[in-house]
Amino acid sequence: MTEISEDILKKVIKERESDTHKGDYGRVLLIGGSENYGGAIIMSTEGAINAGTGLTAVATHPLNLAPLHARVPEAMFINWRDAKLADLIKNMDVVVCGPGLGMSDLAKQILVILRRCTSEKQTVVLDASALDLISQDKNLLPTNAGHLILTPHQMEWQRLSQIRIPFQTDSANIDALNQLIPDTNALLVLKSNHTHVYNGTGQIFVNPIGNPGMATGGMGDTLAGIIGGMVAQFGPGVETVQAAVYLHSLAGDLLAKDNYVVRPTELSKVLPKLMKKYSELA
Repeated sequence: MTEISEDILKKVIKERESDTHKGDYGRVLLIGGSENYGGAIIMSTEGAINAGTGLTAVATHPLNLAPLHARVPEAMFINWRDAKLADLIKNMDVVVCGPGLGMSDLAKQILVILRRCTSEKQTVVLDASALDLISQDKNLLPTNAGHLILTPHQMEWQRLSQIRIPFQTDSANIDALNQLIPDTNALLVLKSNHTHVYNGTGQIFVNPIGNPGMATGGMGDTLAGIIGGMVAQFGPGVETVQAAVYLHSLAGDLLAKDNYVVRPTELSKVLPKLMKKYSELA
């Protein structure tokens, strides 16, 4: 087991060159946000945009259009029932699916479309409801994607892996990941007070930072967006995911110095300054 350190940020986050444009920093599509859970996809979108995504699109329920554009006008919108969703998926570098998605028949249909339309050139980040749906039907896994990143909290992982929380040991988690996705390009980000990152070759990385002020709704949705945004810029390797996990907690720790509760929306606002700092230390 390796402890993730601040050095991973210096290694992964690069200073931006002058002769670049938004297309150089990745295209991310976020899918989620049912009638009752629009906040989840909005917080995930804020995470992706503040982590530096070049182009960001959101497929969500139409009820979320006004609040989405009020919060993050940088994001493009598509009705998740739109037939053009399939083509949009094909044109993205990264797809983050699950925050606020829900468990409806439509949500299942979206996962079927995602499975059909992804390719080996893409990374798919699966979070929240998407993982719960896959726990009910493993055929919904988008196995055509070149890289899969699962971001469950411990209860979601229990449903997906059938490993009860007290028995979620490192060896059991690695075995379950390899059974679920027999591919070394899969990563598991198991969220807890000290989040663990596992890859398909058996490596384990533990995040030593974070604080109980971060135990609030939307924190995991924000992390999924940050992972998507950083992967779009810096590639889908395990080092990028470690950096995203560490950056998320580092921002939370900075806010916790003066706040009893760390709001995910406030955490996202801290990211650009932190990333600027570490890009200059690379």
